[in-house]
Amino acid sequence: MKIRAVVRGVGHYLPERIVENTEFEASLETTDDWIRARTGIERRHFAAEGETTSQLAIKAAQAALLDAEMSADQIDAIVVATSTPDLTFPSVATMVQAGLGSTRGFAYDVQAVCAGFIYALANANGLIVSGQAERVLVIGAETFSRIMDWTDRGTCVLFGDGAGALVLEAATGSGQNGDRGVLATDLHSDGRYRELLYVDGGVSSTGQAGHLRMQGNQVFKHAVHKLAETAHAALDKLGLSGEDVDWIVPHQANLRIISATAERMQVPMERVVVTVQDHGNTSAASIPLALSVGRARGQIKTGDLIVTEAIGGGLAWGAVVLRW
Repeated sequence: MKIRAVVRGVGHYLPERIVENTEFEASLETTDDWIRARTGIERRHFAAEGETTSQLAIKAAQAALLDAEMSADQIDAIVVATSTPDLTFPSVATMVQAGLGSTRGFAYDVQAVCAGFIYALANANGLIVSGQAERVLVIGAETFSRIMDWTDRGTCVLFGDGAGALVLEAATGSGQNGDRGVLATDLHSDGRYRELLYVDGGVSSTGQAGHLRMQGNQVFKHAVHKLAETAHAALDKLGLSGEDVDWIVPHQANLRIISATAERMQVPMERVVVTVQDHGNTSAASIPLALSVGRARGQIKTGDLIVTEAIGGGLAWGAVVLRW
């Protein structure tokens, strides 16, 4: 017998404001067709003035708890993946804890940029498998609109704001691949590639939040190779291959990256959950958002084998295999 971290609930929240590609045409030398052709993005959501990452996270968490039919006081730990916290400290996770009205357990943030939710999910799985927590709320939440350079057409059209959440609970499994829950994880980073994707500000450097900077072509090349590699590595740990996968739920950064990764994994696009057209790149929020939307669409069903993978600044990347 083996302890597994099983998904009991999922939820998401998107800010009310929807920004279509055409809005950028007035201020940038770009077009709706150009953005769609290169990224697959059609629209994204932007947080309202004064709307914070923690507020988005709280709403996603409430939706996930409702789906799990649990209350906040049943949660032992809250792990939030974000690169756009409300404040330098305290953590967004403690703000979520307060916002949910919980005074028990512990809460902390994980920062691995777009790979953040993969890291947070692996972290939450570790808490459950080791017996440190029985129920963990895992959230990805971002307000990337706060760190955009609105004169840089290569980056500002790509990102959006949002939050997604999962409720994980300890359950006893057989130790075989048929178990529900997290089955395998694979994490990597390589700090030599910092200059490919970073924010040019911070507490100990500039004292300013800074703006996102990216070498898009280089990130694309690393993404396709590393995402397929990490997904295969996680599946290899289970003796499985792309043929065994019901759904790939990838980081939603660029439709061309998603398609190329699926091709390398020999998984048809019909078995890939795609939301990038409606959300843009929401960094650490993109995977839980896609899981929630995929479940709501009726794509993801109980018992489905899911591979989810992401790469972000650092570079940091990884994959998780789980059975829903």
